[in-house]
Amino acid sequence: MKKISSRTIHPKIRELLSYATSEDRVDLEYEKYIQSSELKLYVFESHGRTVGCIGIAFISSDRCEIKHIAVSPNERGNNIGSQMIKFVCNKHSLCSIKAETDNGAVEFYKKNGFEITNLGEKYPGVERFLCEFTI
Repeated sequence: MKKISSRTIHPKIRELLSYATSEDRVDLEYEKYIQSSELKLYVFESHGRTVGCIGIAFISSDRCEIKHIAVSPNERGNNIGSQMIKFVCNKHSLCSIKAETDNGAVEFYKKNGFEITNLGEKYPGVERFLCEFTI
């Protein structure tokens, strides 16, 4: 895993972020990672190819929130998302990590030991969930 700090967004990172946010927000979200010391963006490489990314925001020195997490579709199911979460927990000596997600990712977080709280329909027609893990 490596931290991203380049001002120019690599096409593969753009693609990965588009899985985790809307296409029209990718540049804005990427710019936030580059400009803020409270945000970190990491990429996961396999066989020389970038296949995953995880972006976190620090709540405190030992607590963070996953803002974006994405794995290339053809690499899903290979434990990459789990490895990225473990990496950021270890790298930053976290005691807790949380994420907010939709129904499509709840099972992923459950498999990784997160406690799930239904937040209800936070946006029209979109049910959201708070996922929390204490280390």
